[in-house]
Amino acid sequence: MLSWDDFRYIKAIAQGRSLASAAEELAVNHSTVFRRLGQIEGRLGSRLFERSRSGYALTPCGEEMVRLAEQMENDIVAFERQVTGRDLRPSGELRVTTNDALLVHILSDLFAGFRRSFPEIMLDVVVSNSSLNLSKRDADVAVRATNRAPDTLVGRRIAAFGCAVYGLENGRDRVELSDLGRHNWVGLGENLAGIKIAKWLRDHVPSDRIVYRVNTVLGLAEAVEAGIGLGFLPCAIGASTPSLVQLSDVVPDVGGDLWLLTHPDLRQTARVRAFMDYAGAELAKKRRLIEGGSEVRAAEPA
Repeated sequence: MLSWDDFRYIKAIAQGRSLASAAEELAVNHSTVFRRLGQIEGRLGSRLFERSRSGYALTPCGEEMVRLAEQMENDIVAFERQVTGRDLRPSGELRVTTNDALLVHILSDLFAGFRRSFPEIMLDVVVSNSSLNLSKRDADVAVRATNRAPDTLVGRRIAAFGCAVYGLENGRDRVELSDLGRHNWVGLGENLAGIKIAKWLRDHVPSDRIVYRVNTVLGLAEAVEAGIGLGFLPCAIGASTPSLVQLSDVVPDVGGDLWLLTHPDLRQTARVRAFMDYAGAELAKKRRLIEGGSEVRAAEPA
């Protein structure tokens, strides 16, 4: 009979279209994947893949096996969520996902305080600038900047991100939003072109004045700090970078919201509930910083 492990191997080969990619995903040797595929096809008496120069392509039988593998994986993850939700003590491993900018400027101190308060919980922090799938247990809790929380998750909105123009503290005057084309700017890469701060910059700064692009908001702050140009940054990041000063008023409705999220099946788990309560209270204390509470530099006297 086929085992769940057999289905995992076929699914991994199908996703990567090669034995090498599947071996990396499964953390085994290339020869192990080759041998297991031969055993599975021999047991079924049917080919699961067509081999070609472009890689391994599923046969109809292979497609059916992958479909079943995905269904089995979803069922297993759903069962894990339900069982995990019955935990009573705040202990064990808690996986939290966030992005690099939030980790560096807001969350590291929060995580340290949480560990002091709940020493039996081991934190596994996953830094990713893409949204992980909490439904599949890629993470237990997400701390995210987003315009809209997914309908499949539950949690709380902490604050709206305030955003403003930031630059080096070198005697620079206040920047007028009506005359941004006089300055060099740092912008965001194409992967973040859809977020509001990237759209705002495109709408207000001539493209030839954007002299540098980077694909993370943390990298954007670092580039501004290096003196490459001005940057349009969330105030929580700009104000937490010592050498930067706020050079414009906060621009409303461009920064998205900060959310603390989990899956409904996990919200009553002791360790998840402990983190949600603790993080919610600590982040609420930073609301003024997140929404933009720094003073704007006054114009230098003529």
